[in-house]
Amino acid sequence: MTTARYVVLLHGDENVWSARDEHLVQRTDEDHRLFGLRCAENGHKIVGGEELQAASTSILVRRGDGPLQVTEGPFAETAEQLGGFYLIETADLDDLVQLVGAFQRESETAEIRPVVDHSEV
Repeated sequence: MTTARYVVLLHGDENVWSARDEHLVQRTDEDHRLFGLRCAENGHKIVGGEELQAASTSILVRRGDGPLQVTEGPFAETAEQLGGFYLIETADLDDLVQLVGAFQRESETAEIRPVVDHSEV
């Protein structure tokens, strides 16, 4: 089996996250711990990942025909923002998809995207 890398992007409602309800924080921490354990049990290797600060702390850098444009805050007002990510190596994408789905909360979205392999260049 060929191993590939995937980024799992975790999207959700920042208003819910920013409330920092202690019960929700504990449940979320436990869910992420269990996700890590299940990944290891199923042969998926988490090689990186982080929780991200709020979208309002982001800095956007664009270069068009004119001068460099630097703006603060999210690009667009949306109901969902990127809240964190995992970088995972696996040979079984189908199982990873099922595992990510098992840990998703209602109204949150996970995007699984393959990472470009530059090792053959």
